[in-house]
Formats: sequence, C-alpha cells, structure tokens
Amino acid sequence: MSATTLAAPLKTGQADARIGLRDHVRHTSALVRRNLLWIRQDPESMFDAVLMPIVFTLLFVYVFGGSIGQALGGGQDQYVQYVVPGMMAMMSMNIAMAVGTGFNQDFQNGIMDRFRTLPIGQGSVLFAKIVVELMRLLIATTIMMIVGVLVGFDITNWGGLFAAVGLSALFGTSIMWIFLVLGVSMKSAQSVQAMGFLVLMPLQFGSSIFAPTQSMPGWLQGFTDYNPLSSLADSARGLMVGGPVAHDLWVTVGWSVALTLVMAPIAIHKFRTKN
Repeated sequence: MSATTLAAPLKTGQADARIGLRDHVRHTSALVRRNLLWIRQDPESMFDAVLMPIVFTLLFVYVFGGSIGQALGGGQDQYVQYVVPGMMAMMSMNIAMAVGTGFNQDFQNGIMDRFRTLPIGQGSVLFAKIVVELMRLLIATTIMMIVGVLVGFDITNWGGLFAAVGLSALFGTSIMWIFLVLGVSMKSAQSVQAMGFLVLMPLQFGSSIFAPTQSMPGWLQGFTDYNPLSSLADSARGLMVGGPVAHDLWVTVGWSVALTLVMAPIAIHKFRTKN
C-alpha cells in the first residue's frame, strides 16, 4: 500500500475537521436532494416502501388474524388492534436494511469514491442517507396505517399514534447505522442483504410483533424479553391502543441511543478510511 493511500484517510479527517456545522448541514441538504432526485429517476427503488406494508399487513391479518385473534380473546378485529402497532417495528427494520444495500451499491458504482474526493463533510454523505431512508420509513408507515384502518384498525389516540411513529423512527435510525457499517464493510449488496435477513428473521419472529409470547417455549420467551423489537412493538401498542408503556418505551430509547453512540462513529470511520 502506498504512502498516498495511507495518508488519504488522515487528509479526509483533517478536511472534515475544518468544515463547520453550517457547512455540514448545507452539504447534507444538497446530498438529500441528490438522493431524492435519484429516487425520482428510479421509482422502482420505492417498491419496498410502498408494497411491503400493504402485502404484510394483508397477509398477517387475513392468514393469522382468525386463529391468533381467538387466542387473544376476540377474533380478527382483535388481532388487527394487536398486530398493526407491532408492525411498526418490522417496518423500521426492513427499511433500515435497504440503506445498507444501497450504500454498498453506491460504492460498487464508484459514486462514493467521487463523493470522498469532494471538499464536503464526509459524515454528511451518511447523514443524507439516513434522512432519505427516514422519509421512506415514514411513507411506509403511513401506507401501513392506511391499510390497517381499511382492515379495521381503530385509531383512538392520535397523540399516541404520532409518538409511536416517532419512536419507530428513532429506533429505525439506530438500526440504519448498523446496516451502513455492513454496507461499507461487505463486498456486495447481496452479502449485505443475506446478512440482514439472517439477523432480521430471528429478531422479528422471535418477538411480540406478530403474536403474544406467552405460548412460546420458555427459552424463546427469555429471548423475546430482551429483544428490542418486542419492546418497540409493545410500547407502540401501549401508546396506540392502551396498556403499559413506560418500561418498554425507555428500553427502546435506551437501545436506540446505545446503538447510535456505538455504530455511528464506526460507520463514519469506516467510510472515511475505506480503500
């Protein structure tokens, strides 16, 4: 490895340190506009955010709604009130995975190499990705709520609904930093996607998102008790339809803050130093 290559990360870090907060915000805004224009030119990139909430909501309500609803002491209507708030947790995880695959593809296409040669804050590139994915998450959540209302979900607490959406966005942001690390570390977008599914499937189905955990085996209940998706799903459920909130809310906030504090610096460092 040449001395020039070794010096590049240092020069990037030094340039980053000379850029003020106002310039970082300006760079991030410009990159957000760039990413939104890219989505406009490639509307198929929105298929997951638009179609996934429709498909999954209808699938779980009409396939599992009757049997799980009876276990909840009601029927399909009871299950709708249970699963729709919980699916906010699923949306935050699935949308977060997309930021990792897209980030990796930008590296493969050489786009990120061009960004790193520009006199802009390197962290701005990552923050812009986060902002755009948050917009996609809000779109997906809005569509999910519309479908949920159409299949019978009853919104009784609008303040709780907005609080649940904000909590889901906070947790989703922390997960996005993990996938940014994977996107910059792994060799292909397919590898990022495969790793994402290996992590997402146990976390999603080993939680209280889709079904109560009381009937699960003891060892699995132990896993769900510490699964942050269970805390997010239960807190969203409590905020939107009533029930205990405080413990699960603070657990979710704690997970979100801890993951962001650990993974955001790692993601920015790996982006700066990737060769």
